Amino acid sequence: MSLVELIAQADERGLAASGLACLDRCVPLLGGDDEILRPLWASLAESDVWSVWGERLEQARAKLDADVLEPAVTDEDEAAVLARRMLGAVPTEPSATELRSWADACSVAALQIHRLLDVADDGESCVTARREGRTDGMSPLVAAELRRQVTILELLAGHGTGGLRPALDVSTEGRRVLRAVVSRRARGRA
Repeated sequence: MSLVELIAQADERGLAASGLACLDRCVPLLGGDDEILRPLWASLAESDVWSVWGERLEQARAKLDADVLEPAVTDEDEAAVLARRMLGAVPTEPSATELRSWADACSVAALQIHRLLDVADDGESCVTARREGRTDGMSPLVAAELRRQVTILELLAGHGTGGLRPALDVSTEGRRVLRAVVSRRARGRA
């Protein structure tokens, strides 16, 4: 099943986890530590998911300075702008429609971020084809991000709240990869 189809079929918790996972993997671009979004992940495991979501979201936004949007000069700057937009767009009082729209936008933004930061040119400037399942010639970094997005949605669809921990593990691995890419690019400029 394509990523687009998985997002279309996901429930509210799956959509929130999908969007949150995309954002979580991009935290290195925002200068946040690895635990900054953990309270939001924890709220997804609670029976009343949305009772503390807004409060925890505002705490994360404050720590990450979500309102700081600097002009994009480099690919890293553009990637950081996309990550800040993901954070700024998180619904505070989510509905299924808002969550689906946000998860979809986060998916596109995360793939675009990985494309921007990948040293290998995948030849496809539009990530839409990738999300629909056309993966010929895809660069390794973008391919890995696409696999992570699909895996997270499949885990949540198949296991409900039991899929949250494995989904977080998949996201953590992706964050480490992106952190290494950002670090390597910074060393290359120095």
